[in-house]
Amino acid sequence: MDIDIDIEKKEEREEKIVEVLKTVFDPEIPVNIYDLGLVYKIDLEGEVCTIDMTFTAPSCPMADFILDDVRTKVEGVEGVKKAVVNLVYEPEWNREMMSDEAKLELGLM
Repeated sequence: MDIDIDIEKKEEREEKIVEVLKTVFDPEIPVNIYDLGLVYKIDLEGEVCTIDMTFTAPSCPMADFILDDVRTKVEGVEGVKKAVVNLVYEPEWNREMMSDEAKLELGLM
């Protein structure tokens, strides 16, 4: 198969993964996890997507719900058979990691 086609397919799949991550919300915050800056890394190798993410606070009461939502939605992307979600705390999340849209939504701009 042509390498350019493989790269193009991978980029399309990564864009779809970002799209679905933008549908995942912490029920306590009206902004998606991607725009909040909680997703640190998306690594797509073949049909396995590994995501490193964090929470705004280490003791997030909705952590299990959010992690399951991420896993389920990413595995629903065409071409992704398995999603591995790693919860990381370094670097520590801070407000500067949010997109401008998220800051506006939360009244921080």
